[in-house]
Amino acid sequence: MDYQDIIKDWKQKKFKSLYWLEGDEDFFIDQVTNYAEHHLLDESEKGFNLTILYGKETSWSAVINACRRYPMFAERQVVVLKEAQAMKDILKLEAYIDKPLESTIFVVAHKQGKIDGRSKMAKLIKDRGVLLSTKKMYDNQLPAWIDAYVSGLGRAISQKAGILLVDHIGNDLSRMANEIDKLLVNLAPEKKIDESDIEKYVGISKEFNVFELQNAIGQKDMGKVMRIVQYFAANPKAGPIQMVLPALYNFFSKMSQIFGVKGGEKEIAAALGVHPFFVKDYMAAARQYGVEGTEKAILLLHNYNLRSIGINDSGVEDGELMKELIYKIMN
Repeated sequence: MDYQDIIKDWKQKKFKSLYWLEGDEDFFIDQVTNYAEHHLLDESEKGFNLTILYGKETSWSAVINACRRYPMFAERQVVVLKEAQAMKDILKLEAYIDKPLESTIFVVAHKQGKIDGRSKMAKLIKDRGVLLSTKKMYDNQLPAWIDAYVSGLGRAISQKAGILLVDHIGNDLSRMANEIDKLLVNLAPEKKIDESDIEKYVGISKEFNVFELQNAIGQKDMGKVMRIVQYFAANPKAGPIQMVLPALYNFFSKMSQIFGVKGGEKEIAAALGVHPFFVKDYMAAARQYGVEGTEKAILLLHNYNLRSIGINDSGVEDGELMKELIYKIMN
């Protein structure tokens, strides 16, 4: 079940006795726990019927005792166990999960992993309640997620603006959502988010960023490349070498896969694990560099990454190191 399905059920007053939220993507887990904490009960009911517990600070017996209480002046009570992964003897919750109280909505937030799927409790969770198992999104899924998140708020975002956010933030969905929320606060209700808004409110230059550098290198546009590198040298926080080199290494590594793919853009997108929007850029770059040039770039990036952390290097400034690397890649 998707996290949105759980919240949709709750809005329709459809409840289960147990919701077990686990996995590596905190954002989805936080969305459900926040809704449970703030919206399942009326304000007048929360004082007696909302219990928030933390795994590191509580015991399994205290959790069970809280869940076995009956609601006061309300149809149900809500018990939320946060940071469940830090609780000792968590498997002892099995006794309650086997026979949960119908008047209790028990929400467990178990982040940074999952309980052993072979355990008896894992089987009970699936039989007695709702299991939400989350995982980090792949980079090629992020543009669609951003579009859906913004659309869900009744707003719109340009494709380029979404790509800038992905390039800058990566797959940290909590941070991504926070940045989008901040953006929308500053924009008129009818305003579509574009690259200028990203530059103004998030602090990402629409011209001088890793995504634009990657494209310029792919096109062998030396003039544009050097303008971006010089900007990074003058503004180290905008493009630190520790962020740029892995991004370029990933770019050329994906590009190298194109030479072994049979088929068109659809097959290449699937093989590379990227959004179809990017495929033409990868294909154009592959034609520019060929197999030999791509392999040369990957080797150079590996060597210069070592130099950037002080191995086989005599203390060259990051900006100069970057210029030297890119000149060798493109020639």
